[in-house]
Amino acid sequence: MSVATISFLAFASSQVGTPGPANMALLATGARFGFRAALPFVAGVVLGKQLIIWPIGFGLMELSDQVPWLFEALKWISAAYIFWLAWRVANMRLATGQSQQRIPGFRAGLLVHPLNPKAWAMITTGFTSFVAPGTPILQATATIAISLMATQIILHPIWTFAGDRIARTVAGTPAERILMWSLAALTVLSVLFVLFQGGNP
Repeated sequence: MSVATISFLAFASSQVGTPGPANMALLATGARFGFRAALPFVAGVVLGKQLIIWPIGFGLMELSDQVPWLFEALKWISAAYIFWLAWRVANMRLATGQSQQRIPGFRAGLLVHPLNPKAWAMITTGFTSFVAPGTPILQATATIAISLMATQIILHPIWTFAGDRIARTVAGTPAERILMWSLAALTVLSVLFVLFQGGNP
């Protein structure tokens, strides 16, 4: 009765480190406002995943079996929100100096994962594939939560820093518009991939 922690860490790293709505948001925020200014947003994104993990661990999975239509609806509402964010990213322009646009902060970051279909699918898979039957709920949930937070603390700032470096190269050039539309397209594709593969990351 335990959690396959090493295997789950490998799985979590592959998911947290690959393109998805959260990483595209981090990349775009770092590109738009710079690495240091984006750090409160990064912290919010990291902690926001905890808002999903603990409810799933303590009964949300059972509720999803009883009321499947509710979670199907929430999945599509979340996807629509991410698509709207992608449209905003596509029409942003980079700035390496001061910007009049408000910088996304900690609270904005908290909302990213609860509205991210990939995050829900990743966490659900963690509980269903890496937790042995009979494992105490607190042990399983804490292990999943700590493992994901550890990978996020390492990998999310890397995506944000990459956005900052990219912006310094392409801001104000013809490549800027191509970059922002590409980030938006990757965001949409990452959501569609999750939506149409049956919810498994």
